[in-house]
Amino acid sequence: MTFLAGLVLLFSSSLSGQTDDKARIWWYPGDGSELPALAEYTNPEGRFGLLSANGAVATVGHPFFESLGANGRACVTCHQPADAMSLSLETIRIRWDATDGTDPLFAAIDGKNCPHLPQGEASSHSLLLNRGLIRIPLPWPPKSANGEVIEPEFQIEVVRDPTGCNTHPQFGLASTNPTISVYRRPRPAINLRYVTSSKFGVTPINGKSGALAAVDPETGQPVNMNMMADAREPTLRTQASSAAAGHLELERPLTTAELDAIEKFELQLYGAQIESGGAGRLDEPNGPPALGPAAMLHGRDGVLGNNTSNYVFPFEDAWQEFSGDGTDVELSEQNAFRASAARGHDVFFFRTFWIRDSMHINSVGLGNPIKRTCSTCHGMHMTAMDTANGWMDLGTTNLPWAKEEPVSPWASGPSEMPLFKLTCRDDLPPHAFLGREIYTQDPGRALISGKCDDIGAIVIQQFRGLSARAPYFSNGSASTLRELVDFYDRRYNIQYTEQDKADLVNFLSVL
Repeated sequence: MTFLAGLVLLFSSSLSGQTDDKARIWWYPGDGSELPALAEYTNPEGRFGLLSANGAVATVGHPFFESLGANGRACVTCHQPADAMSLSLETIRIRWDATDGTDPLFAAIDGKNCPHLPQGEASSHSLLLNRGLIRIPLPWPPKSANGEVIEPEFQIEVVRDPTGCNTHPQFGLASTNPTISVYRRPRPAINLRYVTSSKFGVTPINGKSGALAAVDPETGQPVNMNMMADAREPTLRTQASSAAAGHLELERPLTTAELDAIEKFELQLYGAQIESGGAGRLDEPNGPPALGPAAMLHGRDGVLGNNTSNYVFPFEDAWQEFSGDGTDVELSEQNAFRASAARGHDVFFFRTFWIRDSMHINSVGLGNPIKRTCSTCHGMHMTAMDTANGWMDLGTTNLPWAKEEPVSPWASGPSEMPLFKLTCRDDLPPHAFLGREIYTQDPGRALISGKCDDIGAIVIQQFRGLSARAPYFSNGSASTLRELVDFYDRRYNIQYTEQDKADLVNFLSVL
């Protein structure tokens, strides 16, 4: 049986109330089932493990699992346990086929390319079906936390509008409420104790941009701003409120009790790959201490990793006995895979390359170029996020580096992504690396800050559960882990060998 056929079978079983070993495959609003203390879900590279630190969760009446708004969705709709609390493209497509596009996931508000398009036609939902992207409508010009309009440092023009949303008279830039629509992947709602930690480097000033850091509106304390792709919401509570009003179309504010329940649930949830098709069980005794969801439960948040004593992903010497050159025919297939993953770990930590022309990396006093490793930016212990406020322009959405052609055989013809031209004002310095005129599929943080230097800058994501939630990058432009590695290789001219790439992919797949 093919993997896709297996997924269809498991998905069909979940609809009838059966389970995939220990856990359900698809959670729909009001499902009512208990979320086990440890759930395991099949994915292309093995199994993902989801650990609830406080034990099994009763979902009946729980605001994360119940439909609260007008469109039938719940938080769980876009944060599925089987998909590392995100959404994989395979799951989206299976759900489309199983419901003929009627599932609340495909709601008009943001499950379509634009709300005005015909509901239920695949072409209207193509960015969700082809790249796993949700529409994010943002006001223009941006507003500060207290509601004041921010004067932007650039003008924005719509160069390409295949969805029709950015030029639509009701939903676009020329509407009564000027709005820019960008399209992004749902972020994984796991390991959020790490993602929201304020233990390292959180000060009133953002070290990347020199601007004031966002603050928790309830405490007044600065936050790390690493939670969302554009860091527009400062806390889990404000994010939940915003998502309920937008994605769920809830017409009332979430109650304090609902916010408490959602925040408590999200902060006690840990996830990581728990079994690898190549390496076997990842939570076995004496295995690499970084692997498996229990490692996330016991890890330290807010800690900056290093390459000598406090690795981002500690492997220690657990797989070092297999760390040959991969050519020993006497190695078992499992040991050969473990050897490859161990080598990939070392490539991640020790292989230096020149990082150049990347805003908020090369512009913060480190030099341009700088010779560093992957772990320079992906440095947070156990997650590989950035410990500091983490928006950077790696080129995933900005031209000339952004992927423009369709990423899937489901797509045909020219790119389905919008394209914007942003022109930095003449009375201000141009962008240090891209000049005064910049073309981008998604202006990123700049849509929140209005800053020319923030164009295309996106907050770094965690690396956990990667095998469960393809595609990758905020715009879904890497459909596989190999494409993710290939992007970095091209972007920074690293010149990885085929062995290097295979080893990196195997390393990432076990996280």
